[in-house]
Amino acid sequence: MISNYSGFVKPVAMAVLLAGTLAISPAFGQSADEELRALRKDMEALRASQVEMQKTLQVVKDILMGKQPPMEDVYISTAGAHSLGDTKAKVLLVEFSDYQCPYCGRYANDTFSKLIDSYVKTGKVRYALRNFPIQQLHPLAEKAAEAAECAGDQGRYWEMHERLFKNQQALDVKEMPGHAVALGLDQAKFQQCFDSGKFAAKVIGDVADGTKLKVSGTPMFYFGYPDDKDPSKLKAVKLLSGAQPLNAFTEILDELLNPAKKEVAAP
Repeated sequence: MISNYSGFVKPVAMAVLLAGTLAISPAFGQSADEELRALRKDMEALRASQVEMQKTLQVVKDILMGKQPPMEDVYISTAGAHSLGDTKAKVLLVEFSDYQCPYCGRYANDTFSKLIDSYVKTGKVRYALRNFPIQQLHPLAEKAAEAAECAGDQGRYWEMHERLFKNQQALDVKEMPGHAVALGLDQAKFQQCFDSGKFAAKVIGDVADGTKLKVSGTPMFYFGYPDDKDPSKLKAVKLLSGAQPLNAFTEILDELLNPAKKEVAAP
């Protein structure tokens, strides 16, 4: 941890020394006083940023170690997100996904359909998906997400979602018209939507929301209950990261669907 901030140590130490020198100098005047206040403000901002960075790193560390990070007041909007299942389902699950991510592909091809059959089609869980293409690692993922959204314009979002994950080796922009043809989409409408970048802002907005939530990788899953005041929002209580085995999901979902009753102490 120290190595991350070693570059700040000498500048901060020199600033403190300079501040002390100015404060006792006979020539210390109004302008120097203003500079000192500005310096103190910058130092406070630096300390605050270090604290925030430490919190973020701790969350990432907890996730990598398989620990449940703190989930206090974590609300995730599903407004505008594609979803499956009964809107009145007791439990809500939100996934952040990247079409070029190999772990997302493994989850989509091995586990997703089993969860849908057991929990979503039975009315127990509503499943929503948010886009989180990691551009630095997966340069094709953002446009793939836009292609899926354009397919959604014609009511075939989940079909395109499935097709892209089954064909992760064919995610280049030039491949998208072929995927649209294979799904029987109106080719002209799809191409116009895709070429215009109609859903670029939506994809970028999903990424921004995920970044605020400190989504550190994909796939990332948030489990919880619909908010009482706004059912389109998830009140998250559990988090799962990566292409986990099916039982990792069922354990969380079963616990949320049938929470253990708290024992009441005898008077």
